[in-house]
Amino acid sequence: CLLGTSHYATGTSRPSSEERAAGWLQDFLQQQRTEEKEMKLNKKRIRVISATEKIKQGSEGVLYWMSRDHRVQDNWALIHAQRLAVKEKLPLHVCACLNVPKSELSTLRHYSFMLKGLEEVAEECKSLDIQFHLLHGTAGEVLPGFVSDRVLGAVVTDFSPLREPLQWLEDIKKKLPKDIPLIQVDAHNVVPCWEASPKLEYSARTIRGKITKILSDFLTDFPPVEKHPYTATRTAKPVDWEQTLASLEVDKTVGETEWAKPGTKAGTAMLESFIDLRLKIFDTKRNDPNAPALSQLSPWIRFGHLSAQRVAQQVQHSGKKVGVTVSSYIEELVVRRELTDNFCFYNKKYDSVEGAHEWAQKTLRDHAKDERPYIYTREQLEKAKTHDKLWNAAQYQMVTEGKMHGFLRMYWAKKILEWTSSPEEALSIALYLNDRYELDGQDPNGFVGCMWSICGVHDQGWAERPIFGKIRYMNYKGCLRKFDVAQFERTYSPKNL
Repeated sequence: CLLGTSHYATGTSRPSSEERAAGWLQDFLQQQRTEEKEMKLNKKRIRVISATEKIKQGSEGVLYWMSRDHRVQDNWALIHAQRLAVKEKLPLHVCACLNVPKSELSTLRHYSFMLKGLEEVAEECKSLDIQFHLLHGTAGEVLPGFVSDRVLGAVVTDFSPLREPLQWLEDIKKKLPKDIPLIQVDAHNVVPCWEASPKLEYSARTIRGKITKILSDFLTDFPPVEKHPYTATRTAKPVDWEQTLASLEVDKTVGETEWAKPGTKAGTAMLESFIDLRLKIFDTKRNDPNAPALSQLSPWIRFGHLSAQRVAQQVQHSGKKVGVTVSSYIEELVVRRELTDNFCFYNKKYDSVEGAHEWAQKTLRDHAKDERPYIYTREQLEKAKTHDKLWNAAQYQMVTEGKMHGFLRMYWAKKILEWTSSPEEALSIALYLNDRYELDGQDPNGFVGCMWSICGVHDQGWAERPIFGKIRYMNYKGCLRKFDVAQFERTYSPKNL
């Protein structure tokens, strides 16, 4: 197995899956947090963005700007912010910046999931004497003024490799007073992105060893975020969450999903059901879209409601107890997922054909004028109006449920390459559909999934063929060999989209 050993508190034993009641995982975590106080935070997780590291004297608090990781517990950035505040005997503040770009990608599905998760964060902060603030606007516009107004002495934030969050970080660095430290903590990856590798990695093969070698240094238990001992004199304004959501200018035609409830509690319940019900068949059935074998955790990890590190620990521990192979799941959760952060962090063209390997760009150029068997418009694809019943069913599932099975996502994207007039158009449409409908869209995983399927990123060249050139090919017949295609087509036969 790829994972280093995880040290569970000796006093905490867990019931076996036969005897435990629903909610056992939440209870176990609460129990564990009362026991594990002195766990260390690996300093390599932290990088100082500003010129200064020292907290400004005479300050009235420390701020954690919660950007990517929307949770209280199992959050290295918040743990670090609390430790700084306690050391300086200061109150602790948390803020999130709410900004809705005018875009087809700004949907009720995404913003509702995000805001309901933040509502849970705000409640938990309140119970711990931590002030939670919801600011309106981009971080660059609203955060520096908020820091000055509240006389805050340091800003801690989490890490994202995507260009917008990196730009917000840059804006804040420019606008914050020079004597206020700006500190970033990678709370999303098990191995921090800048520690896993200092450069763009070619594939999973080239990053795997680098991650495995230092994994045990980072895959440790979390210290709890505790009731904060220093109370702020100026408290946060309460947030009317329902009114906030109702007032957002988002596309309400892409609605909330039934199967995925937002927030850390719901994410923990989904992790529990994976461990109890689906983990035992993950290794053998994960490529069968009809089998309930996947973890289904990507929305909660994407919005930061769940820590991938926590998931890795629990799955590894439970797998050991029941003798299930978990290495294939850990490969996806840790190595493959962290490879996508590496790609987006070190490749500025992570969502463009120009970001592909030179061999892939060449082969796509060489075959750009090849005759396509079908040409579909973005609208036809969006409405699942193609000749291919399996593709239509996958698209229908994505539009209605906000998810698509991983194996089908590859097939789905490759067919878009085959049925549109150029690789550039194919990538643009695939990213638009993924980011508009998938609950886990607008994330490094999605960018790299589309880039892998259409542009051969992290893959190798294959036998040359029309349209695809040397890009790996997938077809309907191949799917027939893998799983019961007719069953999937029946389950997701498109109604009118």
